[in-house]
Amino acid sequence: MPYDYRSYPYVAPPGLTAPEPRHKVVVVGAGPIGLAMALELANHGVASVVLDDNNVVSMGSRAICWSKRSLEIFDRLGIGDKVLAKGVTWSVGRICHGDDEIFHFDLEREPGQKMPPFVNLQQYYVEEFLVDRAMDHPLVDLRFKNRVTALDQGEDTAHVTVKTPDGSYGLKADYVLACDGARSTLRAMLGLDFEGELFEERFLIADVEMEADFPSERWFWFEPTFHDGQSALLHRQADNIYRIDLQLGWDADPDEERKPENVVPRVEKLVGPDFELDWVSIYSFQCRRLKTFVHHRVIFAGDSAHVVSPFGARGGNGGMQDVDNLGWKLAAVLHGRAPRTLLDSYDRERVFGADENIAQSSRATRFMTPAPGVERLFRDQVLALAGKAAFAQGWVNSGRLSTPCVYPGLGPDDPHLPALTRPGSVAVDAPQGNRWLLDTLGGTVKLLAVNCTAPEGLEAETVAAELNDEVQRRYLGEAEQALYLVRPDQVIAARWVEPERRKIATAIRALWEGRP
Repeated sequence: MPYDYRSYPYVAPPGLTAPEPRHKVVVVGAGPIGLAMALELANHGVASVVLDDNNVVSMGSRAICWSKRSLEIFDRLGIGDKVLAKGVTWSVGRICHGDDEIFHFDLEREPGQKMPPFVNLQQYYVEEFLVDRAMDHPLVDLRFKNRVTALDQGEDTAHVTVKTPDGSYGLKADYVLACDGARSTLRAMLGLDFEGELFEERFLIADVEMEADFPSERWFWFEPTFHDGQSALLHRQADNIYRIDLQLGWDADPDEERKPENVVPRVEKLVGPDFELDWVSIYSFQCRRLKTFVHHRVIFAGDSAHVVSPFGARGGNGGMQDVDNLGWKLAAVLHGRAPRTLLDSYDRERVFGADENIAQSSRATRFMTPAPGVERLFRDQVLALAGKAAFAQGWVNSGRLSTPCVYPGLGPDDPHLPALTRPGSVAVDAPQGNRWLLDTLGGTVKLLAVNCTAPEGLEAETVAAELNDEVQRRYLGEAEQALYLVRPDQVIAARWVEPERRKIATAIRALWEGRP
């Protein structure tokens, strides 16, 4: 295998020999979401203990397609440069019907943005970079081979029982963050279950290593001749690893289909015989979530809170947006800066985000695997038309690619300003001399002054934007000036063309209280 799965050291925790002091946060799960959460909390001055029952990064590529927003978050966590250097940057997607391309799209890299639209990088590399960062951070206590076996909570604390190779011990914390994946043990311990839809469809994932001239593009086939008229997807990754997804049908036997003697002939039809099989998995389409993500002192994030089918890259990226939303809010509550009601806004906003991802993933799934009758007729007619008429290409759904949702209910707003940067949306990057605009935002509440002066005496730091074409287009439009209120997660909370101190102060208070 091209990737070296090294084992991380187990260290006997202090709780085995004496009771540990109460912790602020215990994070359960050291996948990308749990590790990112611990590092984001550390960015806000909050220490955490991260528990994981394993001591190796995830097997297989798993989440590979990281969106621009996730890359911006990685940059804030200190691994952005590593992900860009190792990953495969792409912007072109090609859609085929049968063996013929019917159209392609190019997301392109917008001028004046630090990060590209998407980078493909295997999850094990992302985890490795996050582990290295976490192990070097004084506010992150990362414990491998520490498995949570029990969970209970009272009015002001949560308690977990942890099993190690040397015995069991207990930990108390203000909050426990469940980042332990789609098969979350914490979710089971609380007797919680997902709501939503399980589709009767299975796909095969195969990671193959090969020297090939496939460009760094996303290729999707509807009904290709090389795969019995079903769907297929191809992505290039680092180390000459290619991800291949092949639709199998609900009647496929997962145990049989993952055997190399059955996988290899399928892959050969697409890429020829010159490859090495690296990893194989079978998955079912699920678009489901918990009813609520905050359960008193236990908070769910990532796949433990919601799962979607993988087309559209909304799983890992959606989890990173959970991290983005929760980190500053939990830190503010723990520091006494905000009431606990602020956490209700995490639940409200990220349930909204999960529902948007679920809706998009469900629509893509139905288009890829239409039911006999009207659904099938519509899908086939759209594919036939898309090869002849550009207007129909937008109806073809091979997975709407991940973008951050726009949270509703924030404001106030001024309709004269560009829709791109309306309240609820993530601030858009722009060059600022030898740095980037997003580097100046986030961490704390900021007032972004664009060609204006912010009133004095407000509980927010003011950042004066350097006016250029990108800032003009993204933040002013036809207006001559504007003032933006930006949350610590770089989400725009409010904006004004004519800023008034009283209105701004009211909006800042509402921000910390988690209300519009």
